[in-house]
Amino acid sequence: MDLLSALTYSPVELSFGTSGLRGLIEDMTDLECYINTTGFLKYLTSQGFNGREILIAGDLRDSTPRIKYAVAKAVHDANYTPVDCGFIPTPALAYAAQEANTACIMVTGSHIPADRNGIKFYRHDGEVLKADEAGIKAAVADIRRELYALEEAKSQFSTDGSFKTTSTPESFTTRDISAQYLDRFTQALSTSTLEGKTVVVYQHSAVGRDLLVALLQSLGAIVITEGRSDEFVPIDTENVTAADQAYFTSLAQKYPHAFAIVSTDGDSDRPFVIDENGLFHRGDELGAVVATALEADFSAYPISSSDALDTYFAQLARQYVHTKIGSPHVIVAMKSAADDGFKKIVGWEVNGGFLTYNDISYGDGTLRALPTRDAFLPICITLAHAANNNSSVSKLFTALPPRATQAGLIDNFPQDISQSIISHLSGPEDVAKGFATKFFTNELGFGAIEKINSLDGIRLYFSNGDIAHIRPSGNAPQLRIYGVANNQARADEIVSLALAEPHGIYRQMEAALNQDLA
Repeated sequence: MDLLSALTYSPVELSFGTSGLRGLIEDMTDLECYINTTGFLKYLTSQGFNGREILIAGDLRDSTPRIKYAVAKAVHDANYTPVDCGFIPTPALAYAAQEANTACIMVTGSHIPADRNGIKFYRHDGEVLKADEAGIKAAVADIRRELYALEEAKSQFSTDGSFKTTSTPESFTTRDISAQYLDRFTQALSTSTLEGKTVVVYQHSAVGRDLLVALLQSLGAIVITEGRSDEFVPIDTENVTAADQAYFTSLAQKYPHAFAIVSTDGDSDRPFVIDENGLFHRGDELGAVVATALEADFSAYPISSSDALDTYFAQLARQYVHTKIGSPHVIVAMKSAADDGFKKIVGWEVNGGFLTYNDISYGDGTLRALPTRDAFLPICITLAHAANNNSSVSKLFTALPPRATQAGLIDNFPQDISQSIISHLSGPEDVAKGFATKFFTNELGFGAIEKINSLDGIRLYFSNGDIAHIRPSGNAPQLRIYGVANNQARADEIVSLALAEPHGIYRQMEAALNQDLA
């Protein structure tokens, strides 16, 4: 009997989302992770990769060690050398691979709940981009057919998708890459950059929690740690809840002399920068502050960002471009800017992950390029910029035009309904506006719809200055909302109106579409 026929479960194939593969732990069997890793390596070879080592690391989820082993075993069986870099931030792994001109694989679900995990692939020349996905999928499909067709008795996988044995081959090696990653920052920032500044680090279960403390201390900061957790905390920089904000406020009150409170998400590629008053600053506005500090001449950021950024960069006569959401799209835009002759090219996402396309001079040193999301860079540069200008962290953000933003998501929202919403809002303008105004009503405070942008999801522009941006998750049953308004209360209200249970805008849309299907 072939392996597929012998399996005692129905395999669920992993799929690409905004960036990387993600899925439920129960679906990320050893077999499924092995298939996808082997397929990636087959594609990598077809693209001219002739290295021998593949660097591997992971976050602190309970499921990560098992998945790391499946990935490493696939690397070994494909005649490459798996190098286990431990549990370390995604950007640290990407940086080490970049400097070694080799590929790497990160096992992480980023910010999503612990019942899920993911795998993120990096080529030898950088992040896997959207243009790579079709080739990887084709290679994965080939490997899937081969492994499923093997006789179950001769396969290394049991009928439940797990390895029959898990002995570690002698060729598996380990490497500590943490110092190399920290050197990236200490080459550009001095040991007195944050001298005398008290910084609170909310550690929770972030994989970079100890490295961040070490880095801030190396820059002269007095570091206080809070909230370390042995259980995974799925905190999301694009879904800062009222409870999260209350916690940040409580830390500011507990440490009234703190210069800032900082943290990262699970794999430490998304930053939390909270000012001395306990206010969290969203990643799109954080990116603008960091780009200014680095004197960037070109910035790429997603369409879901606050329109305050556009006004700000226009005032500074700095070039910028909107992209689809996701670092692969930001990277493509940065490459295009390099082709056009720009020299200090940066990009970021609304989640705050910051990318640099070129080496950039900063202070008395140079900040090495890293065109993938990084959390440590925006944290360090923001604090350094404030310290160098004898400013508070909160004051840095007052340079931006006074627009308020908020974001959130609704969980357990059917993916087919999400796509149907987007479809209804992507058609002829009069039809799309007619559908939208059934839910975004005058009674809820919305003006007339003036414009609809469908670059990525649906972005509705209202006559009263409100913006509501609707975007489904690429690989999870979640529907996000980004709200922009003239004041924070209204931005918060846009998000709460959309997400309210059980009769908010999103649930009303779901009910209406289900009725149409009935």
